[in-house]
Amino acid sequence: MNAARILALDFDGVICDGMAEYWQTAWRTYTQVWQLDRLEPSPGVAERFRELRPLIEVGWEMPVLIRALSLGISPERMQSSWQKIRDRILADGRLSGVKVSQQLDSVRDSWIQQDPAGWLRLHQFYPGVIDTLKELPSRKIQPIIITTKESRFVTQLLKEQGVELASEFIWGKELKRSKIDSLKQILDRGAKKSPAVWFVEDRLSTLSKIATQPELESVKLYLADWGYNTVAEREAALQQSRIHTLTLAELPTLGGTPKKAATVSKGEPVEVDV
Repeated sequence: MNAARILALDFDGVICDGMAEYWQTAWRTYTQVWQLDRLEPSPGVAERFRELRPLIEVGWEMPVLIRALSLGISPERMQSSWQKIRDRILADGRLSGVKVSQQLDSVRDSWIQQDPAGWLRLHQFYPGVIDTLKELPSRKIQPIIITTKESRFVTQLLKEQGVELASEFIWGKELKRSKIDSLKQILDRGAKKSPAVWFVEDRLSTLSKIATQPELESVKLYLADWGYNTVAEREAALQQSRIHTLTLAELPTLGGTPKKAATVSKGEPVEVDV
């Protein structure tokens, strides 16, 4: 039982529900990138954006999704061909994902500087998740957050909830590393300790790609059924032997049932070579 125990977690759609903030940030970015005078969305756009949020893999795609909706592209077409539509919109606007991403982060940074309380209020943490994060160290499990969000935003949100996770355990967009490569790095760095690794993600496509990697065969994969995914995706996950669906109530039991509910706001990090 000397093996390191690591719970790797996606952030958006697993730990935090930031849908209200996503919409506001995406809309502000959209109006700036496409230089719009109109500052209010058309009726129904916000609702369709929320319904199509499971399509988004990386944050910069959000304002592009709003652009697709404004062009009248149907949700059905986007469901079947999102990446092609996304790339065409970028090409038509002579844009790149990097440029849109920089604008998105700039919008967030300005918002946080001008109205930090308002920005924080738009984020809701899923019930019990914060308690689970606080309680993991007492169970000798090290949480590692692997996210496409900038780690500084994650750090700020967690700190507001009383979770102070060291920067070495928050792997954000700035590392420019895929989730596949991040999991491989966890295994490589912990090779001497034969780490037991669980990974919780709300995107089925991401988990399906990970499941094809022979090097990651030992990683236990879980689809968070409370996150940004659809009924069809959850049903499809049941057909994949490597992927297990996970309910919010089951999250605290990964790695063994906790002794009691979390009461500690801070914990010493588990010694893990990652």
